[in-house]
Amino acid sequence: MADDGGIGRLRRRFAEMRTNIEEATQPALVKQANTMADTMRQLAPEDDGDLIDSIEVTEGGKSTPAYSQPGGQMVVPANAVAVTVGNHAVRYPHLQEHGTTKHPAQPFFWPAVRLHDKKSRQAIKRAIGAAVRKNWGKP
Repeated sequence: MADDGGIGRLRRRFAEMRTNIEEATQPALVKQANTMADTMRQLAPEDDGDLIDSIEVTEGGKSTPAYSQPGGQMVVPANAVAVTVGNHAVRYPHLQEHGTTKHPAQPFFWPAVRLHDKKSRQAIKRAIGAAVRKNWGKP
């Protein structure tokens, strides 16, 4: 076998590190998504509670509820988390968020996303950095 100058070893380390980083960041992703969902629940108008009850956090590899906003039913990619609102019984979150000609807007989804966006990104970057530092020196 020809000497590749250590490139093969480096590639193996990067592949292993990627797996370790994905495992280390999942808890940070879930925590930030739950924080965002909690804020949405606080901001959402409460008539009979159906809208608040329809706010869900879906982890990677699982399917979001049917008729959820934004995007409807989909499978969340690995190493990702989705916060959705709506289900088969609650199909009006977008009307609540943006309003209609007869109903004023009562935004709750996007204000929560904007409120937590920067802090969530920072927490996820810290989790990635910690995983890289933890796994970099391994042989």
